Amino acid sequence: MPVKVDFKKTMKDLYQPNPNEVVGVDVPEMQFLMIDGMGSPGDSQEYLDALATLYPVAFKTKFLSKATGKDYVVPPLEGLWWADDMEDFTEGDRDKWKWTMMIMQPDWITQKIINEAIENTKEKKPEFKDKFSKLRLEKYNEGKSAQIMHLGPYSEEGPTVEKIHKFIEDKGGSFNGQNKKHHEIYLSDPRKSKPENMKTVIRQPYK
Repeated sequence: MPVKVDFKKTMKDLYQPNPNEVVGVDVPEMQFLMIDGMGSPGDSQEYLDALATLYPVAFKTKFLSKATGKDYVVPPLEGLWWADDMEDFTEGDRDKWKWTMMIMQPDWITQKIINEAIENTKEKKPEFKDKFSKLRLEKYNEGKSAQIMHLGPYSEEGPTVEKIHKFIEDKGGSFNGQNKKHHEIYLSDPRKSKPENMKTVIRQPYK
């Protein structure tokens, strides 16, 4: 049996930060299965359709990889968030939020494997056949960033985000808009976890 790699453990500095302290990290280039959209997370149809497309392809890719002798735990869902006018983002005008939802893919996963996973998934989810064209495999290089683990519901992230912004300001750094997108990594399943036990990595790249 192939050894199953769990990237949350092998890349602990990126996926398991301290909940009590903002830390600086240098995030290496990684590849992700991505899908873009716009609108409020959780209740916009576009967002729900994006997840219903992204997850099955990610899991099918894992099974195709396992068949070649390379097994791994499917990494957690991640999201990049921004708005054309960042005041819409910071003030919570969720209908104007733009996002990229994504799941990290091991470096041995190729476009060919992704294409096969999409074709196999289309057969099982024909109702989403028009959505699969929005998926893409793309490298993302975040670089210098500040991050912390947020414990609790998404609605209470505000003070945690403020800690990250203060850390960046204290370092003399800056970030803005689309070039430095707000990044979240969802380690808990909101359907199964109590709100107070939810774990979310919050990351902000800066220069």
